[in-house]
Amino acid sequence: MNIDLPAVPLPERDALSAPYWAALDAGRHVYQRCTACAHAWLPARGECPRCLSAHSRWETASGAARLISWVVYHTAFHPAFKERLPYTVAVVELREGPRLITNIIDSDPETLRIDQPLRLVIERESGVAVPRYAVAVPLVSAAVGDVRAVKAFR
Repeated sequence: MNIDLPAVPLPERDALSAPYWAALDAGRHVYQRCTACAHAWLPARGECPRCLSAHSRWETASGAARLISWVVYHTAFHPAFKERLPYTVAVVELREGPRLITNIIDSDPETLRIDQPLRLVIERESGVAVPRYAVAVPLVSAAVGDVRAVKAFR
């Protein structure tokens, strides 16, 4: 028996956000940077949130981020997410400065920590590329025997 699950709500695309979605489709995460004051931000908007200049450019993020805050959902507030419970929603800060709300994947929520280094994982959701983040895996140096975090944020 084939049961149709409810569709996941898809992001709204418009002319302003088109470069963002096109870059994700191409495997890159981009953000806007003001050419007047150098402030960087997400999501897409027509003016700089700091100085209100209408002049910006798109830049490609490194894929490194850090965890600012998170919550683990145990209740689905949309039927499409019922089969995903529990899932983690987080605010992450890209190395370049912008913050966004996303999901933390492939991680035990009990092990998450503020400022934890994260790495970008682009996944497809109903055919749409979306940025999600996973904990950056520590590197182990066999020669020295020490563990060093992936140079993910600073």
